[in-house]
Amino acid sequence: MPTRLVDVLRLLPERELGSLVARLKIRVDEAKRIDVPSQVARSLVQLPELRDPSLLPGPTRELLYRIAEAKGVLPTQTLPAAVEPLVARGVVFVRGGAEGMDLLLPSAHLLVLKSWEGEDPRGVRALLNQLNPDVAASVAAHYLGRPATPPVVLCLEPAWEALSDPERLAREIEELAPLERKLLLAIDHVGGEVDTEELLDLEREPMRLRGATGATPSRRGVGFALERRGLLIPVHPNRHVIPAEVAQHVGAQRRAEREAQRHEIRSFVLGDDHAPRRARFVEDPAPLALAMALLVRDPAVEVRAGVGTPRSLIGKFAARFGRDVETVGFIAALSRAIGLWDPSAVGLASSPGSLDVQDLGRALFEAWRRGGVWDEARPDHEVLRAPPEAREPSAVGVVRELVLEALRELSDGRWAPWEAVAAYVRSDARTAGVARLLERWAQRGGFTPVTPLEVARRIALESLHALGMVDLGDPEEHDASSLGPTLRITPRGRAYLSDAPESRRGAEPSRFLDNQAIRVGRGAKVGSVVSLAAFVEIGGVAGALDLHVTPQAVSHALSAGFEADVIRARLEQLATLPDPILRLLTQASAVIGRGEFVPTVGFLWVDDPEVRELLSTRRQTSDLFVDPSPPGGLLIAAGVDLDRLARRCRTLGVEIVVEGAVYRTRTMTPGRGSGARRTESSGTLPAMRSARAPSSTRLPAVPRSVTPRSVKRGGD
Repeated sequence: MPTRLVDVLRLLPERELGSLVARLKIRVDEAKRIDVPSQVARSLVQLPELRDPSLLPGPTRELLYRIAEAKGVLPTQTLPAAVEPLVARGVVFVRGGAEGMDLLLPSAHLLVLKSWEGEDPRGVRALLNQLNPDVAASVAAHYLGRPATPPVVLCLEPAWEALSDPERLAREIEELAPLERKLLLAIDHVGGEVDTEELLDLEREPMRLRGATGATPSRRGVGFALERRGLLIPVHPNRHVIPAEVAQHVGAQRRAEREAQRHEIRSFVLGDDHAPRRARFVEDPAPLALAMALLVRDPAVEVRAGVGTPRSLIGKFAARFGRDVETVGFIAALSRAIGLWDPSAVGLASSPGSLDVQDLGRALFEAWRRGGVWDEARPDHEVLRAPPEAREPSAVGVVRELVLEALRELSDGRWAPWEAVAAYVRSDARTAGVARLLERWAQRGGFTPVTPLEVARRIALESLHALGMVDLGDPEEHDASSLGPTLRITPRGRAYLSDAPESRRGAEPSRFLDNQAIRVGRGAKVGSVVSLAAFVEIGGVAGALDLHVTPQAVSHALSAGFEADVIRARLEQLATLPDPILRLLTQASAVIGRGEFVPTVGFLWVDDPEVRELLSTRRQTSDLFVDPSPPGGLLIAAGVDLDRLARRCRTLGVEIVVEGAVYRTRTMTPGRGSGARRTESSGTLPAMRSARAPSSTRLPAVPRSVTPRSVKRGGD
């Protein structure tokens, strides 16, 4: 099935295409040479929702990112509700099949989207999105076979298909000229990133054209030949990067050539037993991630999109679950990247709600491996804590692949000392180039530069251990020959690295441990667990997630508007409810009476029933009280102040006592004008002009030569 936007529109029924044109008010000109689908495609790629996804609702935006992470095709059994705005705007199309449905994001829309948190910043899609228009036109023309015409993003679709398909990309690299392949290997040898001066030196280009940003590469050199194929992407202001997908194919030959260098390291690891006396075994990060996803659904917790998780919240989670602050922050950042904290996670139609609990760890690992959320080369590893303009990615992705490759070869079920892994990283030819890239990146960002070995140590001993992939052995004390801590890759880690599914034999179903506690099984759906946030309390997270269904939690959920049938249905999605839980829901949902809330500002005690009758029935005061009022007094209506109450009641001969003394209303001096009423400062009833003239003792006589205007200004 096609994924190009124009081809998808041409497959639509004529009635559906006409409905899309009418909905979006697209102007179609029958006199143009291009057909109607082509005209509609040109309008769709200019939608503001594609260029700025923040205009979309939160669940819809997260669903759009999940489809993009699946390279534009996301299988689903049922349509999620969040997809409706995307379908209505012509962003996503639904494609039916024998085994279910696919949510299709055409490749043109995929290339228009700007990068989001969790995406690999060095991937082909992210780099093609930030191409200069001239460079984008040259790349499109190479794969299209003709000059590119606006909009260029429609012409870039063949380039995306070639660069995102591993087989076609491998053939493209095989067909390179010898000089082009040599330059590509040289750039990959120094870390996969060079500036323009280094590029010109590597291709031995003698001519230097300089502009405002420095040297400019020649449009006829070997570097430009790689650039127009999309194998080397220019990045503003003066750098050139090999995409991550291209680096995997380029490095295959290099890895085969360095086998002889690493044979000695493997022989050392396999020739001795490095098992430690004490070890720290990993735990599955899924229960901790689910527990935090439940807690952040509290209305009092505020986490803003595009900004790092608040440190106060991370500290509360660390104290609540007894985990290290760095580990909690790490899992929280990855959970946000896969959409686990978004309201759409309760849905079972799309990821992450459709994932099994045992697959949640793999989703966290893939988000970490892409590198858009966590960067071990930064002082503060969470990328979202940096301002948007300072979120430039480092070369940490190369170090990650080195460490993962070392663990795959050295620690397959055996304990390996850290020094062996470090020697494996040092022996790689790219390490020197990565060190140079890290130093330059730190200078641009104002950080303290770190070495590749320091980054590799953080990855192996911190990140991979938190992901549940590496067991750590403590070094022996007072042992001068100790090679530092030891590490061993776990079966879970081997499954992640081999892309093989984990064994389902140990996936126990969810079950109630007693009359209140339910243990979430590894086969449960993530959306079913997250939907319980409003009426469960979190228990333990060690090994498995325990949730408690208590009378207090159920009462709070009922008061928040949840029906007892809804609570029961959500709990039954996980496990069969025991009789005590059924009785608890029945008793908590029973209604034995009803009370009506009436806003009031106070209560007026009146012992005499005749006075109460007088105040509640007379026209002067009846609107001041709530009818009916409880025995013994009168409820004062909302919005009635004390001055107004005392004045109105005094007209009927009733005084108001406040704190043991009769309350006196505020008075106002008589006006000097023509007798018009003047409004009191409190904004209540106007004061009446006094009928009696003021005495001479209170106001001195005014000489005839002095006017009232002079008195007002303080005249003689």
